[in-house]
Amino acid sequence: MEEKESIIRALDIWKSFDSGRIPVIQGITLEIARGEVLALWGASGSGKSTLLHLLSGLDWPDRGTVSVLGMNVADEADRLKLRRHHVGFVFQLHNLIPDLTLEENLRIPAIAAKTPAEKAEERIEHLTKSVGLGHRLKHRIQDLSGGERQRTAICRALMNHPEVIFADEPTGALDEQTGMAVFELFNQLAAQEQVTVVLATHERRFMEACHRALRIKDGRIEA
Repeated sequence: MEEKESIIRALDIWKSFDSGRIPVIQGITLEIARGEVLALWGASGSGKSTLLHLLSGLDWPDRGTVSVLGMNVADEADRLKLRRHHVGFVFQLHNLIPDLTLEENLRIPAIAAKTPAEKAEERIEHLTKSVGLGHRLKHRIQDLSGGERQRTAICRALMNHPEVIFADEPTGALDEQTGMAVFELFNQLAAQEQVTVVLATHERRFMEACHRALRIKDGRIEA
C-alpha cells in the first residue's frame, strides 16, 4: 500500500499561558497525511482546541515547530500565504458577518485571494448548491437558521480550494440532529474536494467517523 505524503508536521511542541504558569500542550509530535480526516478527541480542557490552533497557525508554540505544506506557521509571510490560499477554517461559532448576505460572506475570502469575480461567482454557485443553500444567496446571515449558518461557514472554508481544513467543534452550537447532518455534509464535501481535515471534537460519534483519532489528555497524546 502506497504511503501518503505527510503535509502537516509538529515536532515537540509546547504551549502554556499566563507566563508559563498554565501548561496546555506538552511535547506533542505528530504527522498528518494528505487526504486524511483526523480527529483530535478529548474532554473540555484537554488541550485539543489549543493543539488545533497551533497546527493551523492561529497560534504558535512556545517551543517546537509546526509546518503545513512545508511552510512554517510561526512565520508571518508563510502564515498569510497559508490562510489565503491553502487552508480553511470552520469554528463552533460560525464567525460570519451577520449584516452581510450569504453571498457577500463567501466573496470575502475570494477577494482576499484576488480571485477573478467570474470564477468566484461560479465557485459560490457550486458550493451553495452542494449544501442546499442556492436559494438563500441574497439572505442576510442573521436571517438564516443555525444549521444554515454553519453550512455557509463550511462553504466559506472551501471557497479558495484549500488543501487543508481545520475545524474546531464545528457542530458544538447545534442541536444533535442538525449537528449530525452538518457533520455528514462536511465529511462528504471534504471527500469530494479531496481536502485534508483536522477536527477537534469531544463527541465520540464524530471521532469514530474520522479516518484516525488522537486522544488528547492533559496536553499530551494519550497512547
